[in-house]
Order: sequence, then structure tokens, then C-alpha cells
Amino acid sequence: MSGQMTIKGVIFDLDGSLVDSMWMWKQIDVEFLQNYGCEVPDGLQDAIEGMSFTETAEYFQKTFALPLTIEEIKDCWNRMAFEKYRSEVGFKPGAGLFLDYLREHGIRTGIATSNSRELVRTVLASLGANDKFDAIVTSCDVAKGKPAPDVYLKAAEMMGVAPSDCLVFEDVTAGIMAGKNAGMHVIAVDDEFSRYQEERKRRLADGFIRCYDEVTAWMESEQKADFPAGSCG
Repeated sequence: MSGQMTIKGVIFDLDGSLVDSMWMWKQIDVEFLQNYGCEVPDGLQDAIEGMSFTETAEYFQKTFALPLTIEEIKDCWNRMAFEKYRSEVGFKPGAGLFLDYLREHGIRTGIATSNSRELVRTVLASLGANDKFDAIVTSCDVAKGKPAPDVYLKAAEMMGVAPSDCLVFEDVTAGIMAGKNAGMHVIAVDDEFSRYQEERKRRLADGFIRCYDEVTAWMESEQKADFPAGSCG
């Protein structure tokens, strides 16, 4: 991506993009399914990628013939994840300082996530970031999960920013496609658990980063240089 842009709003996916939490969900899938005599099948993450919290619960209920309602599955996942989000999940490298930079420069900020609102609130509270976002939207708040653009369009609407003036940060291909389908600029974020998608992520997105320090430096240059392509670390 090159040429000067007008960025009035920045929207983050949560897990794997803003916070380092994807490791936790792999553990939860194993523990949860073991309780019902099931193993995590190959390709599960690809199958549920982009789904809302509710859509994922529906998928699990049907695929694994679980003797639970959708709400019971979601409640169980929230309970299993709560303590980890409260005490073990941190920002991705440089993300906290980047948020401070955005607030200092009057750029609107939002979260567009497939996770539950309860867990979003938990991790933001633990990181002291409750006051850093103008909009928080979950895929359960809209008609369709990612790669549909709904969650990003809703976040932009709540922020009062045109989609074309929004910059999105996403760690997986379904999320990148959701941002692009919304007419937004999208930056792919490196994450260990989606590294096997890196080639496709780079192809789909407008740029690629390994840490948010790259973005801060690019924005301080008034976006006149090509967007960094993952030079951190």
C-alpha cells in the first residue's frame, strides 16, 4: 500500500489481532470436547473461522451431537475462558502504545470481534483499556459473521466514520475478507496460530505487520511511505 491515506477510524479484531489469546482457545476446544468423549478434528479452526460466538456454538452442537443448548455451550465457554482473559491474556506487541497514539491524535477506535461481549469486557478491563474504544461490536450483534462485512460496517457506523476512512487489523483470512468486503483498508497481523495462512493473508490484505510499532512509525510519516511488510523482530 502506498500513497497518502485519510484514516479517521481504526477497527481491531480482538483475538490474535489486538490481544494474544488464540493459544487459549485451542486448549479450551480440547478440554471442552474431551468432556463429551470427542477429540478435536483436523481442520476445526478453518471450519469455524469467522463464525460468531453463537454460530460456533451451533456448529459444535450439530457436529459433535452435544447434549447442550446453544446458550449452555456459550456459558460453558465463557466460564472456561474468563480467568485466562482476566489474568493471562495481554496485548499483541506494541498494541497498547498504538492505542494511546490513536487517542492522542483524535482517531476513532473500535473492536469488531467474533468473541462474546462478556469476554471482550473482561479482557479490556484487565488491560485497563475500557476507555480506549468508541465502538465495540460482536458478530452476534449483526446478521452474519465474518467474512460478511456486517460487523465492520456496524462498528464504522457507531464510530461515525465512513468505511473508506477506516483501517482494519485482522489475523485470519476470513476477517481480512470481511474488512475488504466492507470497503476498508485492511492490515494483516502476524499470529503464531494463523502463520500457516501468511502467504494468503499477505495477498488479501493491503499490508502486513508483526508488531504495532510498525504502524505507529508509518502513521507518523503521514502514510507517505509504502506500508511496512512485517519487519518487526
